[in-house]
Amino acid sequence: MERQSAVIRREITAIPLFNGLPQRQYDQLAGIALDRSYAGGQRIFSEGDEGIGLYVLVSGTVKVYKLSPEGKEQTLHVFGAGEPFGEASVFAGQPFPAHAEALAESRVLFFPRAAFVELIKEDPSLALNMLAILSRRLRTFAALVEDLSLKEVPGRLAAYLLYLSEQRDLTDDLILDMAKNQLASLLGTIPETLSRILSRMARQGLIHAAGRRIKIMDRRGLEALAQAERRL
Repeated sequence: MERQSAVIRREITAIPLFNGLPQRQYDQLAGIALDRSYAGGQRIFSEGDEGIGLYVLVSGTVKVYKLSPEGKEQTLHVFGAGEPFGEASVFAGQPFPAHAEALAESRVLFFPRAAFVELIKEDPSLALNMLAILSRRLRTFAALVEDLSLKEVPGRLAAYLLYLSEQRDLTDDLILDMAKNQLASLLGTIPETLSRILSRMARQGLIHAAGRRIKIMDRRGLEALAQAERRL
């Protein structure tokens, strides 16, 4: 048990949300963290479930999504290792506003709301870290709303590829962090349309695509497409 607690503590220190905390607070976080694992395709929580705490992904991939009354799915975000999700419940104490599902075998640390809030009260620096992450998340969602409402699908895809590149220090060699059907859902389209657009981008020399591997060949052209200054 002590060895497991030491492992969890070490993992917590590597999570960006918890950067710069006092050493004693790492111990306190490890003391309240619950280690949970999920199989690919397993639901973590559903929209409307009681917001009982904060999740931080240690390994694997998790998508957060909404379902329309007709059953159409809209992916809101895909999270990777080190990222928190369900954090709105910690501050608001309200039901989860969307569904969360593991896309692959995933392991998370779960922090119960009541115990986590007590730690925030003891050290406001934890709250400041959370606010910084929530601010970045809000900008991401605002960009998603803009893309879905104002841009055509090729522009949305171009913007997403440029976003991935920025996240990876402007590299031109990308590996899609989700399956194409999930990416299609994120971009508000269907997999067949996404495949056709990737092929057209490749034919026009904007990218080279091989499965999930994408190489940006013409960054300026991709930027023009993302800004609706050119069309496919």
